[in-house]
Amino acid sequence: MSVQSLAPTGFVRPREDIGKAIVYTCVSVVLGALLNVGLKWLSDSYPAVELTFLRCLFGFVPVLFVVRGGGGVRSLQTRRPARHFIRAAFWCGAFILSFLSLKFLPLAEAVSLSFLAPIFMTALSVPMLGERVGIHRWSAVIVGFIGVLVMARPSGQFLQLGTVFGIGSALCSAFGALSVRQLSHTETTAAITCYMNVFAALILAVALPFAWVTPTWTAALTIFGIGLLGGTGQYLSTQSLSCAPAAAIAPFSYTQIIWAVILGYLIWGDLPDLSLVIGVALVIASGIYICIREMHWHRVALARRSEPD
Repeated sequence: MSVQSLAPTGFVRPREDIGKAIVYTCVSVVLGALLNVGLKWLSDSYPAVELTFLRCLFGFVPVLFVVRGGGGVRSLQTRRPARHFIRAAFWCGAFILSFLSLKFLPLAEAVSLSFLAPIFMTALSVPMLGERVGIHRWSAVIVGFIGVLVMARPSGQFLQLGTVFGIGSALCSAFGALSVRQLSHTETTAAITCYMNVFAALILAVALPFAWVTPTWTAALTIFGIGLLGGTGQYLSTQSLSCAPAAAIAPFSYTQIIWAVILGYLIWGDLPDLSLVIGVALVIASGIYICIREMHWHRVALARRSEPD
């Protein structure tokens, strides 16, 4: 069965538009920074499962507009529900672990660990996508992990829970991003966004009775805002992956650290120390190098396709 035969009726895969993908990514990063502030503020009072469930529930508000603008119910046709479910499971893991990382670490440090996701994506592209990763990209992966060791100050703090949760979140995010790239060949952005929320809510609902704290009115409004920010940001992130290769837009996700440092300082008075700065620099440098290599091979592949037989 061909890839195109799996697509819903009337589905047209978005044309590649790297400029538009970059804009989507940058806006998504700003929304994500505000979302992280809200989560960190609520982290001492509410369980991760509850906040993740409510994030999905309130995230349906922007999702409904996405579905309406994407062609209505017809845009939700799919023959790949199992892949949507798997993607939602990875998203649940990434979000819950990210929340726990924010609870135990300063904002900038928790966000910096999320930069491992592109590095994990490179390593996982071998078994998941069958791609060949050469010595240059493997070297960049190693440098990235050295950066994490530096950030974590390997004097014994590396095994602290916040760091472990942050690394786990990045790993789940990498799986989820690769799943989006696979799904975008046959599924609409509306379908990918909607089914993620539906399946994630179902998964979390099982555990919700065991992890529920009734929120105050202030917390409820904050959670509602988190849902709106998260649903909108998720749509923009998904749309960016549909418009361009992940390698082309990954460098712009690193602007998260700028917002994390600014907001962390303004709200909690946190300032990054030297080990965090050096570690982040190593991780970002390795991620950018990976992106440059992938963009090079992407251009080579396009050139070969355009050559006459």
